[in-house]
Amino acid sequence: MLKEKVMLMWESFIEEKVREIRETVGGGKAIIALSGGVDSSTAAILAHKAIGDKLYAVFVNTGFLRKGEPEFVIKTFRDEFGLNLIYIDAQDRFFEALKGVTDPEQKRKIIGKVFIDVFEEVAKEIDAEFLIQGTIAPDWIESQGKIKSHHNVGGLPERLNLKLIEPLRDLYKDEVREVAKELGLPEKIYNRMPFPGPGLAVRVLGEVTPKKVAIVREANAIVEEEIEKAKLRPWQAFAVLLNVKTVGVQGDIRAYKETIAVRIVESLDGMTANAMNVPWEVLQRIAFRITSEIPQVGRVLYDITNKPPATIEFE
Repeated sequence: MLKEKVMLMWESFIEEKVREIRETVGGGKAIIALSGGVDSSTAAILAHKAIGDKLYAVFVNTGFLRKGEPEFVIKTFRDEFGLNLIYIDAQDRFFEALKGVTDPEQKRKIIGKVFIDVFEEVAKEIDAEFLIQGTIAPDWIESQGKIKSHHNVGGLPERLNLKLIEPLRDLYKDEVREVAKELGLPEKIYNRMPFPGPGLAVRVLGEVTPKKVAIVREANAIVEEEIEKAKLRPWQAFAVLLNVKTVGVQGDIRAYKETIAVRIVESLDGMTANAMNVPWEVLQRIAFRITSEIPQVGRVLYDITNKPPATIEFE
């Protein structure tokens, strides 16, 4: 009975948001930044349900995406869901903009600015009037509290001179997952772990380079694969490339290699989180694979800090 009531609640939410989007957009066009994460995916499917081909989903390859992400997003949303998907490869622009930058907050702001520039170009071509965003409650709470900047909060609507629509603004991540499930999104979408807007750029401590991102991308994929094999269900599990090299041994020779930190946490809404008590054999397997499969890495650490005092992401 309770389950039925919850389902009816989300059905009602979807109907209300679809109606609001349809009435707001009317005969105009809308644009949305689609990342493949649960927030933007849910907002995109809601909007597609409301206005169909009048929605243009823009997927920007920043160069900071997870392994296989461009192929996954294109296949899922263009081929399976039939969205108007515009793919923009802007990797060189983002890496160039971040040359020499080490401050985490500056990284986020630069990424946000380049994102705005790319979006502005596409919006002008489309002649869109509305911007739909997958902003959820923790995004604007953390931005207003100056904990960290989210590039989908602040600046973007004004710069693009578009009318903003945020259908998920009052929801937390667990609630967005329920809406996504009710919309018929597959489990591979609605159960995806959160991924930061700036992507792997904030999982490389210090200056961001293509080589460093390639290292953390492979390490991140190994962490996700091993967590899935172990049938664990954390809130988030990922790898971070620390800005420090450590001494090791390779055969009988001294080695001086990169250090990876692994972060695996449990949470309900992302506002607080606890480091997960991961079985030792799983952590050993992750460390073995990272140091064996990524030649640049010689040491793997596990972060046991809760939120607070730490945030979930390192930057």
